[in-house]
Amino acid sequence: QVQLVESGGGLVQTGGSLRLSCVASGRTFSTYAMGWFRQAPGKEREFVAAISRSGLTTYCADSVKGRFTISRGNADNTVYLQMNSLKPEDTAVYYCAADEKSSYAGTSGYDYWGQGTQVTVSS
Repeated sequence: QVQLVESGGGLVQTGGSLRLSCVASGRTFSTYAMGWFRQAPGKEREFVAAISRSGLTTYCADSVKGRFTISRGNADNTVYLQMNSLKPEDTAVYYCAADEKSSYAGTSGYDYWGQGTQVTVSS
């Protein structure tokens, strides 16, 4: 089992940047495929980005492609989400997730979830 703790959220103006971090503890971090999701008020949780165990494969949702980048540091048990050119519609609670079943999970099927970090983008 793995425990996930997100950080790095906050309030930023339109066009600004934030870097989210998710630190994992428990089992060996490199055995998990990782992902980021978000949930805005009144909306369902949606996929944002995914990264394989090795970090060689990444994928971002069309809504954030070109603005967000997912990466990981297996040596420090951390997955990152670099968010640039933020828009008000990016406002949400952002969650990281871990999948122990496959080397790359993509958009669904994650086994473990963090508690989330709030990102608010003001217009």
